[in-house]
Amino acid sequence: MANVSHTRGDITTHPDASEMRERYARMLGGRDVALVDGPVFLLGLYCAVSPWILHYTTSQPDLVTHNLIVGIAIGLLALGFTQTPERMYGLSWAMCALGVWMIVSPWIVGDSPDAGVIWNNVVIGALAVILGLMCIATAARSNPRP
Repeated sequence: MANVSHTRGDITTHPDASEMRERYARMLGGRDVALVDGPVFLLGLYCAVSPWILHYTTSQPDLVTHNLIVGIAIGLLALGFTQTPERMYGLSWAMCALGVWMIVSPWIVGDSPDAGVIWNNVVIGALAVILGLMCIATAARSNPRP
């Protein structure tokens, strides 16, 4: 019978070993904000589904559409932070802007919202601002400017 068991080999003989090492180092070099990616995605997911969780789909139809769109935008930012961090962490300020918008949106988009709707959007907005500031601070610390 033929020996089909895999033996452990050294990767240093692989033709792309140096390129893989450089890419791995580059990806890990800017991953200080990786702990924020998950909470940002979860915040976007909650923002998108919060009208159905808090049952204000009939009383505030404009805010339903608004929260769905903003939640999807926050989720897409989180996916961008995860997929291409070196390109996307420059957009960390957008998280802060979305957070501020979420705080003021019940009065601008909504039609005389009740306290539950206001508190929901204020908490989502405050968390978005905090997570955006964390992304900005950590990205600035991990990529010092000359």
